[in-house]
Amino acid sequence: MTTIEEANAMSREEFVERFGGLYEHSSWIAEGAGRERPFGNLEDMRRAFERAVEGASEERKLGLIRTHPDLAGKAAVAGELTEESASEQTSAGLDRLSPEEFERFTRMNEEYRRKFEIPMVVCVREHTKESILENAEARLANSPEEEIRTALGEIHKIAGLRLGDMIEGGK
Repeated sequence: MTTIEEANAMSREEFVERFGGLYEHSSWIAEGAGRERPFGNLEDMRRAFERAVEGASEERKLGLIRTHPDLAGKAAVAGELTEESASEQTSAGLDRLSPEEFERFTRMNEEYRRKFEIPMVVCVREHTKESILENAEARLANSPEEEIRTALGEIHKIAGLRLGDMIEGGK
């Protein structure tokens, strides 16, 4: 666990090393957030990370979304998820799908990617496998613009929970 004070005192490199994984394969976000130090509290720190994303170009935001793996997809089966993503998918039971459930997730991922050209991103720690599928079905009615905003919101939730796990007193 790291305290806010310790995070504030880290060098740029230490800060990026420690918090670069909050947003999937996107250490540039930690670099941007780190420039806003010192943080007064955990919420200030969370908002700095969010601002780093929101201030990025649309292309960079799409790139961030595309770094996320499909839910219960090929990367999960092959053991290629980041440690954080694997743990989160396990928490929702996505590592224990029946063959029928796996097929439903595969179809959902394919339909979602076909429509939006991005992976379905959901904060799985807030869901069960059933509610993820229900959420995906509802989100398929979104416009591409709405879905990009929704995906970024889910990414912020994921990163916020990850940050809370890392910062002393963050839960």
